[in-house]
Amino acid sequence: MTEASGPPPPESIVEGPLDRAACERAAATDADGAVVTFVGTVRDHHDGRRVVGLRYEAHPRAAEFLERVCVAHRGPDVRVAAQHRVGEVPIGEAAVVVAVAAPHRREAFAVCAAVIDEIKATVPIWKYETYADGDAEWQVPHC
Repeated sequence: MTEASGPPPPESIVEGPLDRAACERAAATDADGAVVTFVGTVRDHHDGRRVVGLRYEAHPRAAEFLERVCVAHRGPDVRVAAQHRVGEVPIGEAAVVVAVAAPHRREAFAVCAAVIDEIKATVPIWKYETYADGDAEWQVPHC
């Protein structure tokens, strides 16, 4: 994405680093008492194996699925924004960001948990892991 294109929309599939602050700004208003943000990062292990590389690939319409999830969890007092990264994502960097704003923390936490679970279950994005031993494989999502 170039600077001329402006910030990504509140629900977007992004090549390159995610913008946690942009998600939080897209969700929060002055009426909110809580902004809950989940950041899913790439870890260096999986099932006892050392992960040295990770790549996400998305269906061409994945952004539409992501938008549907966010819209489904919005309400009169609840706003949701999310980004998911595609391409090579280095160990330790963010792969997904979900921000939820609401008047109270309990609702914001509950909606944030529901949104990330639904993203992992329904948005067509696939993860390909490369291991220290040279092996590599696609991962099946687990919610």
